[in-house]
Amino acid sequence: MTAVEESRRDRDGRAGWNVDPVLVLTLVLLAGFLVQGPVRRLLSAPVMQSWMTVFVAVVVQALPFLVIGVLLSAALAVFVPPAFFARVLPDRPSLAVPVAGLAGAVLPGCECASVPVAGALVRGGVAPSAAVAFLLSAPAINPVVLTATAVAFPGQPGMVVARFTASLAAACAMGWLWQRLGRPGWLRPRAHGHGDGGTGGAAFWGSVRHDVLHAGGFLVGGAMAAATLKALVPASWLQAAAGHPVPAVLALSVLAVLLSICSEADAFVASSLTQFSATARLAFLVVGPMIDLKLFGMQAATFGRGFALRFAPVTFAVAVAAAVVTGAVLR
Repeated sequence: MTAVEESRRDRDGRAGWNVDPVLVLTLVLLAGFLVQGPVRRLLSAPVMQSWMTVFVAVVVQALPFLVIGVLLSAALAVFVPPAFFARVLPDRPSLAVPVAGLAGAVLPGCECASVPVAGALVRGGVAPSAAVAFLLSAPAINPVVLTATAVAFPGQPGMVVARFTASLAAACAMGWLWQRLGRPGWLRPRAHGHGDGGTGGAAFWGSVRHDVLHAGGFLVGGAMAAATLKALVPASWLQAAAGHPVPAVLALSVLAVLLSICSEADAFVASSLTQFSATARLAFLVVGPMIDLKLFGMQAATFGRGFALRFAPVTFAVAVAAAVVTGAVLR
């Protein structure tokens, strides 16, 4: 067989695998027609209707706050230079910690943005203990998050106060612990490409697109998990876990770590877990913005794996303790 004939045969073979778009569309429509009955029966089941109700409610309520938080945190990360914080914070680290923690109340930033911002603060000369306090407080007590919490818990201003108090206390406690026990070799901030590159506007919109897609995926996952808990898990199981204070707090704290929901949206998931006590749901709200699976990965990438391995378990314990103490005091 000549080379020309072999080439022609190869072209004919490849041509035989060409896909006809009309045929594909026809097959898809046919498959949709064949399965519409079972799908309709599945969606009309009471369990699925309950699942869809909770899922849609959580997503629709949380999405506006998530978008607002992403816009504000992108603006903070792109347009506010780290040197600004170095100038306004006190020189004494022990005083800089609470000031940096309180700065999170007026500088909105989701956890996706707080990690690279904290890394930039350390590189800009801010004391690591103050950067740690800002890292933990900014996604937990900023105005967008507190407003979302008030909307998610209508008529319960105590939940907003408790979230602010417990989160700020945990952030400051971690800052002071780092000041006393931290070692310079544990914290090695690396350059982070989040929202970098190009002009300020291009970096801003690049950061917005990244965070909306990233945080939106976790929001959908969290809403699905909340809906599944409400619709599929037997009420007796949830009541058994919720009926014991210690297991309830630990269960929701671990759930916050696993779900990794953006802080602008987690209050709506917490409010749907009505079987659990206010203290357990407060633990969910305090732990999630400080340490979860995505934050562990971002902290390891920004500050080094050694930092993340030491920082994560201590942060989890301090956040749970702050939530429990605050819940007991404000009960």
